[in-house]
Amino acid sequence: MNNEGLRKYIVAGFVLLLVFTYIGRLFYIQVVDDSYKLSSRNQAFYFKTDYPPRGFIYDRKGKLLVYNQIAYDLLVTPKMVKSLDTNDMCKQLGMDRDVFVKRLKKLREEAFMKRDPRPLIFEKQLLPEVYARLQEHMYKYRGFEVQTRTVRKYPTNIAAHLLGYVGEVDKKVTEKNPYYRDGDYIGISGVEKGYEEVLRGRKGVSILMRDVHGNIKGKFKDGIYDTAAIPGKYLTSSLDADLQLYGEQLMQNKIGGIVAIEPGTGEILALITSPTYDPNLLVGRERTKNYVVLLQDTIGRPLFNRALMAYYPPGSTFKLLNALIGQQEGVLTPSTLYPCARGYPPMGGKPKCHPHASPTNLEGSIATSCNSYYSYVFRSIVENRRKYKRSVDGYTAWRKYVQSFGVGVKLDSDLPYVLKGNVPSVEYYDKLHGKGAWMASNIISLGIGQAELGITPLQMANITSTIANKGWYYTPHIIKSIGDEKEIDAKWKVKHYTMVTDTQYFNNVIEGMYKVVEAGTARIAQIPGIEVCGKTGTAQNPHGDDHSVFVCFAPKDNPKIAIAILVENSGYGSRWAAPIASLMVEKYLTGKITRPELEKRMLEGNLISKSTDPKAKKEEPEQGE
Repeated sequence: MNNEGLRKYIVAGFVLLLVFTYIGRLFYIQVVDDSYKLSSRNQAFYFKTDYPPRGFIYDRKGKLLVYNQIAYDLLVTPKMVKSLDTNDMCKQLGMDRDVFVKRLKKLREEAFMKRDPRPLIFEKQLLPEVYARLQEHMYKYRGFEVQTRTVRKYPTNIAAHLLGYVGEVDKKVTEKNPYYRDGDYIGISGVEKGYEEVLRGRKGVSILMRDVHGNIKGKFKDGIYDTAAIPGKYLTSSLDADLQLYGEQLMQNKIGGIVAIEPGTGEILALITSPTYDPNLLVGRERTKNYVVLLQDTIGRPLFNRALMAYYPPGSTFKLLNALIGQQEGVLTPSTLYPCARGYPPMGGKPKCHPHASPTNLEGSIATSCNSYYSYVFRSIVENRRKYKRSVDGYTAWRKYVQSFGVGVKLDSDLPYVLKGNVPSVEYYDKLHGKGAWMASNIISLGIGQAELGITPLQMANITSTIANKGWYYTPHIIKSIGDEKEIDAKWKVKHYTMVTDTQYFNNVIEGMYKVVEAGTARIAQIPGIEVCGKTGTAQNPHGDDHSVFVCFAPKDNPKIAIAILVENSGYGSRWAAPIASLMVEKYLTGKITRPELEKRMLEGNLISKSTDPKAKKEEPEQGE
């Protein structure tokens, strides 16, 4: 083969190589890598998102709790911004020129890096008056447009922690959930978070055509491929707005939590955390600034949901559980007598107790809140040698009983951030005292609701509701119905039974609770014409004054409401917790208050200023509580 023929083959091979390379590149671009296709599509089309309004939220009586207010986002397509009168636009926006220029520059860089021609948010949630002023001049601001959105509005300014708030979605969510894009809003807490998928609705999309200069030329195919936004469904909550408002008023200038439940349904009637805040503070452009202010309040900690997330020792209210467990275990009867010498005799009078008749029986022990009695009861459960060879076995059984009341386990509520509380494990005490080296005397304070026990107000209310129902409860929940569907989720109709199975054991305890209010430590909680069953408590607090605790339900027969309340740093249970709870019960059951002087004292009581004043006189708690 001569040189000329060789050159022909080389040239032909080179041409074929170029052809195959070109074909391969075309195949990669068009079939394998769709980024160019997407870029081309984005240049020709503008996919405009239509945001649906979030669903409204109502209380159990149909009172509106949350609705929407129109807001406006100013969008910019950086590459289209030309011949802009910056000074004029800053004047209309009420924005500093340097801030405007820096923001536009940053968005230009962001759009260049993403190579995405879609508009970016320049300014969020313009006030209506700013939008009205700006709208008249928009024709001059090429590359800018306004997008209509909605923000939440709260007409009654209550239940901030329960309802929750909405905020801008973060990158972690957008990376995991394709529904959300940067700039979208999502429920952050409360009902807004728990029912996000129901409330948010479904976005719509309008497909608009662009020319080579990026100008909108109309809808693609006359809009036949557009999808309409579907509004979020409204929610009917179990909250009683009037009761919630009244409870928040009673808890002004106090720190603590209240939960009220309807025993027969498990519906939450009120959930109060104090101090609270106006939910409208976390809406709109001022949300970030207001959030920081609330976060910096380290005394009241208004953002902390004490009703769901605070662990408190239940104090003497926990004696009710030990009374039930002792009966079920066969170590306690209504006639069982135990002595009290202003304390528990076998341990030299510790835990201490207050003066009362001694010895006392089961009902009397509840009415007088005897610490000695429940130290004996707790020891008899843990060291019941007829059933358990070792104390650790008796303790394990006791712990399972407690957990069957929803303590130390997470209540699967429809509210987010519900914590499970703390009932110490065997492993914990083995580590603390040594394996096999501890018995009831080492942990005797558990018998009176102290030591390492930690229970949330929600759990306290659920225990009370369970006693009112004589052995069972529905999981506490806040939503009655979604949209026009009046049937609730089936899981809210599942009864959870405790390990205490005999209703007579509950009757014995209920009689004791009735005597607490009629002639015991909570006489202040009496309501004319209503039989109230309750239990006071004083929860020891190593960081300051003891906490005031009270649980109750009413009426005694066919209960309609169960309440648990804890007021921090306020002394014995009958001083603050019991009066507030009884006023709420009366308000809910009768719609009026017959004890105006008591109401006035509760409304005007300021315990926050006292708790922060080192010179304030400390109240002496009733040791039996």
